[in-house]
This record gives sequence, C-alpha cells and structure tokens, in this order.
Amino acid sequence: MKRTILYAYIALLIAVGLPFLANLGERDAHAAPYGCGEANPTPLPAVDEAPLPSVSPAAPTEAAPPPAPETISVLKKDGSVEEMDMQAYLRGVVSAEMPPGFHPEALKAQAVAARSYAMYCASFAKHGAAQVCTDYACCQAWQSEEECKAKWGERYDENAEKIRAAVEGTRGEYLASGGSAVFAAFHSSSAGATENSADVWSAVPYLVSVESPETAEDVPNYISVVQCSPIDFRDTLLSAHPEADFSGAEEEWVGDMRHDASGRVASVVLGGVDLEGKELRKLFSLRSTAFELAYDAGVFTFTVTGFGHGVGMSQYGADKMARQGADYTEILSHYYPGTVLVK
Repeated sequence: MKRTILYAYIALLIAVGLPFLANLGERDAHAAPYGCGEANPTPLPAVDEAPLPSVSPAAPTEAAPPPAPETISVLKKDGSVEEMDMQAYLRGVVSAEMPPGFHPEALKAQAVAARSYAMYCASFAKHGAAQVCTDYACCQAWQSEEECKAKWGERYDENAEKIRAAVEGTRGEYLASGGSAVFAAFHSSSAGATENSADVWSAVPYLVSVESPETAEDVPNYISVVQCSPIDFRDTLLSAHPEADFSGAEEEWVGDMRHDASGRVASVVLGGVDLEGKELRKLFSLRSTAFELAYDAGVFTFTVTGFGHGVGMSQYGADKMARQGADYTEILSHYYPGTVLVK
C-alpha cells in the first residue's frame, strides 16, 4: 500500500514538474540572446547614456503582424500614468522629436518610426503599469498641447495641423521584423552615412549603415567644434582613466585613431590608453562620434559632424530625401532595410 502511494506521488510530481521545467527552459531560451541574464530586457534607448543590452533579431514567423494598438499607457513627467489614444500620443511625440517645418513625407516617416518605437517599448515591462515614458533619454520625447502652444506661438495652428496630418495619414502603420514591431531608432543628422547598431549597442539586422544625404547646407550646426586646453584635456581623461600617461610632450598625447565602417571614430589612443569613440563623445560632450581630433598651438580641437548616435533614421536625412521626391515609405525602407511596413 505504501509503495502504491509512493508511485502515485512520483507520478504526480512528474505531471506537474515537467511542464514547469519546460516553461522555465523556454524562458531561458528567450532570455539568453539578451545577455546579462535579463529575462525581461530593457528596450534599447533613444540616446547613448542609458544601459545598453544586446538584442537578438526576431525569429521569422508565418503569423501576420498584429494591428497597432489604439491606446498606450504613458508615464508622464509628473510621475502619473495616463492611458492615451495612440494618435494623440504620437502627435505629442512627433511635435517634440521633429521640427514641424520639415517636409510632410518626413513627418510621416517620423510618425511611423515613433509608433514602431512605442510598440517595441510596450513589449517590455520597463515602467510597471506604463508601457512607455515621456523622457527622451529613456523612451521618446513628448509634448503636451499646452507646451506646443507655448513653443510655437502664433504658428501653433499651422504646425499642429501639419503634425496631425502626418499622424492621421499613417494611422495604424508601423515597421515590423519577424512579426513584431521593430526598435526604430532615429537621430538628428549623420555624417554621410548612418551607424551600424553593432558599433553602438548590439547587432540588429535592420539597423545597419546606409548612406544619408544631408549636408552642411541642410543642417544647422552640422559642423561643431569643441576646444580644450592641455590641462583640461588631460584632467578630463585622467578622471576616467587614471592609468593614462601624459608625461610626454602634448603633441604626442594623441595616438592611433581607428574608424568604423560608417567613418565614425571607433577608438583612439590617448595617453597610451585605447578609448572608444563613444566614451570620448560622453567625456567631452561631443555631438557625435564623427569627429576629428587635432593639437595645434596649445589647443586640442574636436571637429564634429552631425548630431546623435547615428543609428537608424536620420531626421535631417529623411527631410532631404523627401525634398528630393521620396515618399515616407521609401524613406523608411532606406533607413530600416529589410523591415515590413504593416498597414
């Protein structure tokens, strides 16, 4: 009798335990590509300062991509969470992220990228009850109607109508890969080509380097300059790398510089230490990693081209493409190759 009870108990453990272990293995399989042991990884950020997990491309699927949601829960600046109509939310995002004076097709491309980005963020439990926040350093920038009125003044009605038309003209449209919304990263302007995501965060198949047409004639402050005295240059680097050696002549402090495929600075040797271009951008508040570094007459000079991390759609590049005759679908397919526009 005892043996029968024992066998029944073992059978019960197998029946309950195997599905649990199978589910656990499935969770581990999904978590593994992200690295750092994160089962629920944080979405890739809009700017370089936030944590950057690796992202594995979505697996191909035969299932049709789901429709875009009609609402989204938003964590606002005051800490409150508001359930917003997706179109209203996107009007606030496009108003904050792209100048309303841009070409209507560029504004449409921004609306689709913003919807895709929001849906991507919503797929992670990053903000608890909220799916996305209004902090540009975390998710996407967002402006209320009152903030837009204060910023645009007499041009509010004109600008608001342009933004509304772009958002309504792309209602429900988003970019997908493998049946899911993509991480539609974007930035202000590029230096002739966008950046490979692998050189900033991790490899994503639709975030690869492509040509971008904007020039200094199209972009305000396209070329920027940051200058440092030798003591400020040295102390800034020593604060991050105390092992660096600046005992030699100042003109010998800068060593070999290596560029990535997009032409941006991948790394440079300073004081005998190999530093990534991303770190130098942060240390010296550079507008991008597309820079030149020179020493002359007692001054270190960074000459920087473009603005932003360089991954995904260049906003000024999108505007230039639109003014050259491209529509928003052509802009999106150019900057996010291999993605599908879901309508």
